[in-house]
Order: sequence, then C-alpha cells, then structure tokens
Amino acid sequence: MFIIDAHLDLATNAITLNRDLTKPVHEIRDKEKQLNWKDTQDRGNGTVALPELRKGNVGLVVATIISRYSAAGNPLATLNLPVWHSPAQAYAYGQAQLAWYKVMEEMGEMVQINNWSAIEKHLALWHDATIPNNKKPVGYILSLEGADSIINLSYLEKYYQQGLRAIGPAHFGPGRYAAGTHSDGSGLTLIGKELLREMDRLNIILDATHLTDKGFFEAMDTFNGSVWASHQNCRTLVPGERQFSDEQIKIIIERDGVIGGALDTWMLHADFEMGKDHPKDLGINLEKLVDHFDHICQLAGSCLHIGFGTDLDGLFGTEQTPYDMDTIADIVQFKEILTRRGYTKENIDNIFFGNWLRVIKKAWT
Repeated sequence: MFIIDAHLDLATNAITLNRDLTKPVHEIRDKEKQLNWKDTQDRGNGTVALPELRKGNVGLVVATIISRYSAAGNPLATLNLPVWHSPAQAYAYGQAQLAWYKVMEEMGEMVQINNWSAIEKHLALWHDATIPNNKKPVGYILSLEGADSIINLSYLEKYYQQGLRAIGPAHFGPGRYAAGTHSDGSGLTLIGKELLREMDRLNIILDATHLTDKGFFEAMDTFNGSVWASHQNCRTLVPGERQFSDEQIKIIIERDGVIGGALDTWMLHADFEMGKDHPKDLGINLEKLVDHFDHICQLAGSCLHIGFGTDLDGLFGTEQTPYDMDTIADIVQFKEILTRRGYTKENIDNIFFGNWLRVIKKAWT
C-alpha cells in the first residue's frame, strides 16, 4: 500500500532540533535520552525518520520549510522555533532547511518531486516489488508553512525555481502575509492577497491550514487555483479555531480539495491538555482520526476529500500521539481500521494516496 503524507516538518527536525533523520527513530530517541536533552517536550519521544517512512510505505510526503518573522518578537516563541527579526534572516534560515533536503537528495535518501512526470516515475519505482523499500528514496513536494520568509514577491519566483509547489500563508500568530492560529479576527494582509495572485500564476497549491476564519474566507475569494488543507481536523468533533467548521470543509470539497487528517492528540480530543494528559488515559487511539474522516465523508457524500497529513514530527512525539502508534510506520494500521469501519478498497486507496494525486495532477497538468 503506497502512502502519501501531506504534512511533515522534516527539515525543522533535522536543522532546528538537530536530528539525524537517516537513523532509525529508536536510535534517535536513545541518543536524546543519553544527552538528557529537554529543550522540547518530544525529546526522546520522536516518531518520524526516513527508515520508518520506508518501513510504513510512506513513499511521498509534502515536506515543509518553516521560518517565522516578527520585528518585535513573538508571543508564540514557546513553540521552540526561531522567530527572526527580519524577512532576510527568515529567508536565509529557510534556505538552510532547503539545503538539508538537497543534501538528502545527494545521499539518495530523498528526491524532490515538482512535476507530474516526476510523480509518475516515482510511483513506478515504489511499485517495483523487486526493489526493497530501504533502497528507495522518499519523494518530497516542497511546501512553506508560513510565508514570512518570502522577502518580497520576487522571492516567490526564486522559491518556485527551487522546487516550491505549495504554500500555507499562515502558521501561528501574526504573519507578514496572513494571520494564523490564535490570531482570531485578523486575516490576509494586502501583500498576502498579492501573494495569492502570484501563486495562481505559478500554479502553486494553496494550503489553507492554520488560516484564521477571516483569512480562510478571504483566501477562498482571492485564490482561484488548487486548494488543500494539509493537516486539519473537524471543529464539530473537536471545538476550537484550529479545526475547520463544516462550512469551511464544504468549501474545500466544492473546490475539489483534500483535507489531511492530523494525528496530534489535542486535535483529536476536546479536553486534551498538552504537557499534562497522556493519550492512553483519555482513550485517544487511531480510531479517533477515522471519526473525523467519517464526518467529512458524510458532508461530501463520498471519500474523495480526505487523506493523511499526520504532522507527526510537528514538535511533539509519543506523548502527544495516539497511544496505539509508536512510529509513523504504524500508519499502515489504518488499512485494517478503515476496512473494519466499512471503507472499501477503492476508498482506502483514495485515502492513502489517490485523493492527493488528483489534486496534484490538476495543479500540475
């Protein structure tokens, strides 16, 4: 079963958290425990590395660059991500993350996917059963999570030439192009609307994740191209502005987009308190994500608008992951869960890879 994960912060983990993702997850965990690192809550608990992606048949990911800007500092610095004091610094830091992806390509660990013929070639490789998975590179589609590092619109073209094919304009808090999570009441900036028009011209996919409600509706009115929400769950099931309302989900469906189910437990359980609760104590297992899938399928009348956008390396680990998941390789468990919940083989194929491929093909061809 070939799997696409539409949201992983691989370079953030490699560059910001100093993790060698060519090593197995348990080796990374053991090293962090030996070093007694405690700068982030997930030290010694990580779930994502390249060997586990291969083990779980996750052959293609949407991989991010995250580089944030705030001239006066950012109250969300507790996310343990740098907040740069100039767009130039943010861009340079983004280039450091891109350099890591390029080194992974040189080592044969990863391969950038930025056009449809590359997709077809990569799928053929991963479906070749004569080649073991540990000999196959993990494909990645480059995405920005937060657009702060685009110094001006001429830098969007530079990023595009470097392979950028998707952008989420917002992340957490205020942004140069769009307000993000926990910035209710704010939306797109003037240059944010200009950015969306340039993304239209270049056929760059809009990732609606992290937009405020106001920003979401402004973006849908401004942007005409392909849309997805790479890691987003349902507000009806888990209240809070980080999740999508039914109205927002219906708009993504109308735009023939896909919503990627996230496996962060605070997005799967309404009362989960980070740093306090344990997923098993609250019964948060993989089934919880399928509840969100069910809800979206009921709104859509089909299974054509859901997929995986796990965010499993988004500055959390097993302390904030469904209790029946040890590493990302366990994503294959969803095949049995979905089958038991009544999803057909065609449904499961679409959820695991087909729905994402439809949006990508539409954008790139």
